[in-house]
Amino acid sequence: MKSTALYELRKNQTEFSKTLITSSGDSASFIRQFYQGDIEIYESFFLLLLNQQNYTIGYAKISQGGITSTVVDVRIIAKYTVDSLATSIILAHNHPSGSLRPSEQDILLTKKVKDAMTLFDVRVLDHIILTEDSFYSFADNSIL
Repeated sequence: MKSTALYELRKNQTEFSKTLITSSGDSASFIRQFYQGDIEIYESFFLLLLNQQNYTIGYAKISQGGITSTVVDVRIIAKYTVDSLATSIILAHNHPSGSLRPSEQDILLTKKVKDAMTLFDVRVLDHIILTEDSFYSFADNSIL
């Protein structure tokens, strides 16, 4: 006999407070909290979920990879976005190498996510690349 799964919409509280995001610097600072001393070890991809007023309502770790890459599934991003009722999102990942330059894969993924989110009337506000000492914003550099 095959089993079935229960899917439900619910909210889990975290230690992160609701924060107003008004700039790429705000985004980078908030997202940096998710890294536990591993920002130079392996690449991780996070999703920051925002409400209509640009307050954080949640976040999700989408993937964790190796030294040079991580796999990101757009369907998982869509699931968290829809489940949280977010009206906008910010994508983020780190580059353990310390390079702030987005790869061609970073640019293509950002476009793919942005295109997918239009189906749900969700805005992709930015894609942040973090390094140990700095960050790069797709929005600030007119790539988004």
